[in-house]
Amino acid sequence: MSVREVELRSTIAGFTAAGKLHTLSVWFILALRLMMGLAFLQAGLGKLTGGGFDAAGYLQNAPSANGSPLADLFVSMAQTPWFMDFVNVAVPWGQLLIGLGLLVGCLTRLAAFFGGFMMVLFYFGNWDIAHGYINGDFAYMLVFLSVAAFGAGRILGLDQYIERYEIGGQPLVERYPWTRYLLG
Repeated sequence: MSVREVELRSTIAGFTAAGKLHTLSVWFILALRLMMGLAFLQAGLGKLTGGGFDAAGYLQNAPSANGSPLADLFVSMAQTPWFMDFVNVAVPWGQLLIGLGLLVGCLTRLAAFFGGFMMVLFYFGNWDIAHGYINGDFAYMLVFLSVAAFGAGRILGLDQYIERYEIGGQPLVERYPWTRYLLG
């Protein structure tokens, strides 16, 4: 097996970051995708089979008790019946679908985006800065962003096949470039 390195370079607002990825990096990217997929699949299944998931008590009490800067927003959410109906469906099914998407590598960037969004909400809902601003919820959010940025769905995932699916003789992502934001 030959060991090759891939160079990365990105410039944002005049600042350039550069580095090299080792070929073994692909296995760690895959491991991150599968780890988050399994974690979210289990969380969603647990809520769906646990006998009536209801986020109202958590939203009403936990953020206020832990001093979250968004406590009032979470309380407002809990006091809005239509929004609670939405949350009580979106959270467990969202976790399940994000988990499945990551496990099979399908619509990976879309799944990672919504996983990262959920983790931002969990970060503020579970607010605890006693040991600093970085906690597990924040770290998971960064893992989701990494999974999306590295196109982890192309690594032993369905996205690599979906991207190459031909429509009118052209690969899907060439015919519809916006699909790159969902796949990969």
